[in-house]
Amino acid sequence: MSLDRPRKHFSMIRGMHLADLFTLGNAACGVGGVFCAMVFVGSQSLASFMAAAALAPAAFLFDVLDGRIARWRHTHSALGRELDSLADVISFGVAPAALGFAAGLRGGWDWLVLIYFVCCGVSRLARYNVTAEELSEGADKVAYFEGTPIPTSVVLTGVLALAAWRDRLGEDIYWGVWTLGPADLHPLVLLFALSGTLMISKTLRIPKL
Repeated sequence: MSLDRPRKHFSMIRGMHLADLFTLGNAACGVGGVFCAMVFVGSQSLASFMAAAALAPAAFLFDVLDGRIARWRHTHSALGRELDSLADVISFGVAPAALGFAAGLRGGWDWLVLIYFVCCGVSRLARYNVTAEELSEGADKVAYFEGTPIPTSVVLTGVLALAAWRDRLGEDIYWGVWTLGPADLHPLVLLFALSGTLMISKTLRIPKL
């Protein structure tokens, strides 16, 4: 058996930096948020729902810190960039969609919108990784974002947390439900459609602070 593969794995682990550990913290928060949303679906425990919502800003904090630590320690790497994108997909794409589903956005049209939202987040991150070097113009970070950054989805989890706090989940969810053709649509899910669309916009440019 060749020893090359174990050596490569060990080399990759050695190549991780302090910032990457914070990135993994981001991913852990996202996975935890998904699990808490699943627990809520089964138990209707409000504490589980609020825990899922609270893990979104925690993930956002880890996401901010990993970038700042990487710049402070001058430890930017391709591995770190890929880790960051994968973590963001979980924490700011899959987790908010799972929380929306748990909140009651379960109509057939809701499914399509939530899937669209996650796909927009994945596409936005892929485009960012491809164009980051060009947009940075030789600096340590990009000068601006094309489209809204995926962590802005914490606003969606905030809205859902507010709905939970006011006991407006499930059948009582904000703005009710519409039956359109063969399936139901909860108008609240259109916030996810708006968020996803803004992420993939190429005309919207936001300066990076």
